[in-house]
Amino acid sequence: MAEAVLDASALIAFIRNEPGAEKVAAVLTGSCISAVNLEETISKMIQYGKQLEAVSYQIERLRIPVIPFDAEQARIASSLWKSTRPFGLSLGNRACLSLALKLSVPALTTESDWSENEVGVRVEKIR
Repeated sequence: MAEAVLDASALIAFIRNEPGAEKVAAVLTGSCISAVNLEETISKMIQYGKQLEAVSYQIERLRIPVIPFDAEQARIASSLWKSTRPFGLSLGNRACLSLALKLSVPALTTESDWSENEVGVRVEKIR
């Protein structure tokens, strides 16, 4: 059972050894990530100049369970749209929050707007 859900920003911070990486490292073996957030992570790393194969291999070695974004996840994320819209949360943000909500575990992120939302998820900013 997962103890935390990683947002793309948290996993990127870990991979790039950015501020907050140590907080991600502390929960990495007990964390999981939504397939949506994994896509965001890989895409951003490619934008930073990494090759798809290299970043995919690097992430696979971490053995973080990837949770499919299925119909249930879509419903939960959609239910968050109205309350998160004023803060500009994206589908990826809501995918992370909805998975954390479903699993009743904290969501780790670098995003500041999340903490202002009352969606029933404990949000832990890593920096």
